[in-house]
Amino acid sequence: MVQHKKLYLLLLPCVVFLTVFFLVPLLVLVSGSIYEPGKGFVGQGYYNFFAQKLSRDAYFRSLSMGGLVTLISMVFSYPAAMAIVRIRSKSLKSFVMTLVVLPLMTNPVARTFAWLVVLGRNGLINNTLLSLGLIKRPERLLYTNGAVFVGLLQLFMPFMILSLISALENVSDDYSMAARSLGASGLKSFWYVQLPLTIEGLVIGGTLVFTGAITAYVTPAILGGSRILMLSTLLYQRASVTLDWGMATTIAMIMFLTTLGLNYALKSLGKVGRSRSRT
Repeated sequence: MVQHKKLYLLLLPCVVFLTVFFLVPLLVLVSGSIYEPGKGFVGQGYYNFFAQKLSRDAYFRSLSMGGLVTLISMVFSYPAAMAIVRIRSKSLKSFVMTLVVLPLMTNPVARTFAWLVVLGRNGLINNTLLSLGLIKRPERLLYTNGAVFVGLLQLFMPFMILSLISALENVSDDYSMAARSLGASGLKSFWYVQLPLTIEGLVIGGTLVFTGAITAYVTPAILGGSRILMLSTLLYQRASVTLDWGMATTIAMIMFLTTLGLNYALKSLGKVGRSRSRT
């Protein structure tokens, strides 16, 4: 009993920190989105948000962009994580892991501005296509959905790779070998054995990537501009340009609730995967 009390005391600083700097601001945010002085508890802000076409477009664009970035990250990151885990040379594996982590050490503003050099009218892609005679004039690659998608994918894919590497390293090769010895093909062994056992990595990575994609501000602002409005840029406009703090608070709560919903959906998927692995 005494040992348990000591363990709880070790948790106390973390609990106090999270309460003061996360839970209290979150409660203030929630109350500000549903309570108006003189009117009481109302949900008018949420109605006003979805009643405006501009806000609806920004919401569904952010939702679809975040979902697509998460899905493509899963598809591209899984083979990469499997290849990294199977590297036997420690020095080579350390070098590859450094390459994966290196983008996370670079300022997001600097990384995003680097895409201007690649996607600009006089950038690398347009100059290459012009020199090959594939186009007659520079194409508009910046300030498009594609530019924002590429920027977000490059920004958050390392989180997915690292999550999957951690999950794959905890799965013994004996499971796959046993499945192959029982006649399962490589695809069936992956689908029925390896994927369910590493579903937690997909859940964690998917949550990190989706949350980062729909809340990122720098990348949509630079690569999307005013043409591609997302929730983060709309929040900035409402808070800093029009000074509509009520709507800004509502947008922040919508972003938070959306990420909670996705996390719940991914956890439900993880439970299905765990039940399949036990079966």
